[in-house]
Amino acid sequence: MIEDIKKTLWATADKLRANMDAAEYKHIVLGLIFVKYISDTFQTRRTELTRKFTDSQDDYYLGDTDPELINAELEDRDYYKEVNVFWVPEAARWESLRAQAKQANIGKRIDDALLLIEAENPKLKGILDKRYARVQLPDGKLGELVDLVSKIGFGESCTIAEQTKNHARDLLGQVYEYFLGQFASAEGKRGGQFYTPASIVKLLVAILNPHHGQVYDACCGSGGMFVQSEKFIEAHGGKLGDVSIYGQEANPTTWRLAAMNLAIRGIDFNLGKEPADSFVRDLHPDLRADFVMANPPFNISDWWHGSLEGDPRWVYGTPPLGNANYAWLQHLLYHLKPTGRAGIVLANGSMSSSQNSEGQIRRAMIEADKVEVMVALPGQLFFNTQIPACLWLLVKEKRVRKGEVLFIDARKLGSMISCVQCEFTDDIIEQIASTVAAWRGESASGEDYADIPGYCRSVTLAEIAEHGHVLTPGRYVGAEAVEDDDEAFADKMQKLTETLGEQMAKGAELDQLIRSKLGGLGYEI
Repeated sequence: MIEDIKKTLWATADKLRANMDAAEYKHIVLGLIFVKYISDTFQTRRTELTRKFTDSQDDYYLGDTDPELINAELEDRDYYKEVNVFWVPEAARWESLRAQAKQANIGKRIDDALLLIEAENPKLKGILDKRYARVQLPDGKLGELVDLVSKIGFGESCTIAEQTKNHARDLLGQVYEYFLGQFASAEGKRGGQFYTPASIVKLLVAILNPHHGQVYDACCGSGGMFVQSEKFIEAHGGKLGDVSIYGQEANPTTWRLAAMNLAIRGIDFNLGKEPADSFVRDLHPDLRADFVMANPPFNISDWWHGSLEGDPRWVYGTPPLGNANYAWLQHLLYHLKPTGRAGIVLANGSMSSSQNSEGQIRRAMIEADKVEVMVALPGQLFFNTQIPACLWLLVKEKRVRKGEVLFIDARKLGSMISCVQCEFTDDIIEQIASTVAAWRGESASGEDYADIPGYCRSVTLAEIAEHGHVLTPGRYVGAEAVEDDDEAFADKMQKLTETLGEQMAKGAELDQLIRSKLGGLGYEI
């Protein structure tokens, strides 16, 4: 059912955008979905409070059913804040906007509504993207989009608790993530700058187990890492309040998108007061996180600034000015607690490159025993690039398996979901996460780790040094074991030779027959 809803909504929304670039249209659609959600949850809480105020068996009972008293009490913001519901002024509520959807000035009305919402909710100040009055859509299309978003019902449950747990946030989250993915695909290269495919995020989360403490992403994009962390925590019976979210994002519109993505889920977050470059303006300089998860932009060349010379983050060497890969690795490692773990998605070249200072930095990190696990990923995982990628799992201080690195070759474990898109299934994610847990001695089932040819192998730092400190899993895990059919090599070779001879003889006969037929038609051969 939800799949049909998502596909129908996307098909209609995509049709309405006419000739508008997906990169801009994305913010128009997702902004409206955000307003619809907070308006629905506000109205649901208001309905719930009305019932509670008049129920003599309820703790909220007012002892008087006078409508004026009830209406006055309904205006108390604290009742909404206590269940993490945004206060929505009357002029900004969805039904008010929907009633004006066909008006020529609907764009300005939406912008005004966003201003009102921001004024009432300091957490959203400066976050909502007020661009509707100047949007370049054909006449009437914005109103049609408002009507379309009206079809998404986020307020169907009878209480805020039930709605939040069972329906609204889950539906909103799925629609939001689906649209992000679709926009990333529509945008091509630029889309991948803010969207990490869900299966990669799920894999990182499953390996890291971020169920407590501080979680940090220095290039958080639309906040996908944090959203998957929330789902993991809830799925394993934890409390979201046990985790503190810290992020940073340089792109202003993407920074707003991340804040909205987290706000609709009730996740408390600190993305800094404004968008900023993580290298030049580190907004969390004193943060030492329990978990770091990041998918930095691959191989960016224009990252360096003169102020970064001699920066304390470059513990293992100054990164090359023409590639930020090793700047990201060191920046993220710098922000880990002594007991912390980091999971980072990077281009495959980062595992073996020796250009400029990259080889020396990698060697220093390996010799300091900061690399815990390396995972080679399948191709076609990303919306925007065919560049093969890998996962780096780093630790500040290795507690187990000192002097060893676990290599996993997962290049053949992806499943094609379209002719151009690949992903990991939940079973494969569980398999890889279980392999890492067993290697660490943390398997829930008590399973012992064992090397599997072609898939995984635990390798000493000495052996890695023999390979020039290259971290490509395929170099270490070897080939898959071939099932022994007990047939002697000489016998098998004899059969293959005989088969080849027979096929060559048949080929010669067919060649002669073709020449004969063509000669009969008057062609010279």
